[in-house]
Amino acid sequence: MERSARGYRWVERLDPARSHIATAIAQLHALPELLGRVLAARGAEPATASRYLDPSLRTLLPDPARLQDMERAAARFAAAISTGEKIAAFGDYDVDGAASVALIERYLRAHGRCVLTYIPDRLAEGYGPSEEALRGLVEEGARLILTLDCGTMSGPAVRAAMEKGAEVIVIDHHQADEALPPALAVVNPNRHDDLSGQGHLAAAGIVFLFLIATTRALRRGGFYRNGPEPDLLGLLDLVALATVCDVVPLKEANRAFVAKGLKVLRLRHNAGLRALSDVARLDAAPTPYALGFILGPRINAGGRVGSSSLGARLLATDDDLEARTIAEKLEALNAERKAIEENMLADAFARAEAALAASPKAPLLFLGAEGWHKGLLGLIAGRVAERFRLPAFIAALDPDGTATGSARSIASVDLGTVIRDAVHRGLLTKGGGHAMAAGFRLERRKQEELIEFLIDRLAEPVLSASTLKQLAFDGTLSARGATLELMDLIERAGPYGQGHPEPRFAFPAHRLARVRLVKDAHIRCTLQAPDGARLEACAFRVSGTAIEQLLLQSEGHVLNVAGHLRRVSWQGRESVELLIEDAARADT
Repeated sequence: MERSARGYRWVERLDPARSHIATAIAQLHALPELLGRVLAARGAEPATASRYLDPSLRTLLPDPARLQDMERAAARFAAAISTGEKIAAFGDYDVDGAASVALIERYLRAHGRCVLTYIPDRLAEGYGPSEEALRGLVEEGARLILTLDCGTMSGPAVRAAMEKGAEVIVIDHHQADEALPPALAVVNPNRHDDLSGQGHLAAAGIVFLFLIATTRALRRGGFYRNGPEPDLLGLLDLVALATVCDVVPLKEANRAFVAKGLKVLRLRHNAGLRALSDVARLDAAPTPYALGFILGPRINAGGRVGSSSLGARLLATDDDLEARTIAEKLEALNAERKAIEENMLADAFARAEAALAASPKAPLLFLGAEGWHKGLLGLIAGRVAERFRLPAFIAALDPDGTATGSARSIASVDLGTVIRDAVHRGLLTKGGGHAMAAGFRLERRKQEELIEFLIDRLAEPVLSASTLKQLAFDGTLSARGATLELMDLIERAGPYGQGHPEPRFAFPAHRLARVRLVKDAHIRCTLQAPDGARLEACAFRVSGTAIEQLLLQSEGHVLNVAGHLRRVSWQGRESVELLIEDAARADT
């Protein structure tokens, strides 16, 4: 095959050395060979394939006590519930933080308790607890403060709350320094001394384990002698939502959280998720795609361009009228977010192209502008990293000589560690995050020094990553083989997401027909196999890319095409279409 539009070499995902494993899985579990190959390519063994096919909490849920500080945190939270102490929850403004706060609020409500909640304003306060915010919660009467999806890097704020008379429990999953905040407990599987092996969990997943541990503590203390225990399984829709939207690896317990959480979500018990699904016209059974690309962006819209507390309020409420009101507000804010993002993205792409024209071998993109909306920096960074296949640092420049930024990485390039090191070196005033995503703040006078530091640290890993320009696929198909029955088969090995990628298939030698541009951003077309069978296909968000150019110029030509299959429903009729990821001419 000649060079593809994206410049990738297509390779089979399954290592040939594991082909016998695929066959053994298929034979042992009475599966088609294709499904055995999909499972084997994702690490399954004959003895463990059942965990992939039926990811259950019974087999995959870790013992919460394995996490450092968990027992101490649960005992303190249980004591506060038993004695009726005033409790506060401080959460991040993204979906994971909002879901974590809602989990705590719903749990306390089930025990006849209430909670003070605080979600910081993304623009005015930024990420994580401030000294002022935590002191304010103490002044409102809180004697126990939980920081959720944040707090690991917030030593001064935690100290301020403790000095004012409250105790603090940090429940987080972000990367940590060796020095931890002086909290009563820091429950974070990514702290250096935690040996639980649960660093892949989202914050909401850790909160769920925390609630299990708390329920055990309350049970031991006799709290439930005269009343029922809370329905923790009924909260899994929130855990699934956060797990998908925070793009954590879908492995082990995360697979069970999503698989079982989707079943809970189908019951439509959560008033907020029910209202948001209705407003978003989500009438099909919920899927990971619906969580990550339909519900998640709407919940995040509140923190990006509106009120940061809207998401947590939506997920925590049992009032149908309030839920509908908030859902409609989030829908409007999401539309506003899209309009702002479109303008910012065009500006960022233009700046990126100019930067690469001036320095074609640059290992990263650092783009900054005055007037960029701070709530959308992460989205823009992700799109820039995806388009140019380089780590992207996107900053909003403030008139006071500072800048606030967000960064997104590419596979195999760890940003979180580099950002924390930049903070320790005094190049950033604040920063932290994950391997693939980070946030930061800096004094603009240090920007050039920071960029030199980033280039020095990232040049080698980016070069190594760029040499692995491969597109892995799980098998070859023709249009006739892309059936609803095949989709049923593929879905048996789901849910799919980060760390457990959706199967990708190559469609060799298919002729392109009915190529048309949609909304100046997407391309729809029909693939025709040599036997005449047809498959509808779409390439999303390809404006200005090599894929767009190839597809628009290939009407009537034969292409090799790769992508994912998905179900579509129109007027009560289901069919299958291909989401195109890459293509190459096959008739030259």
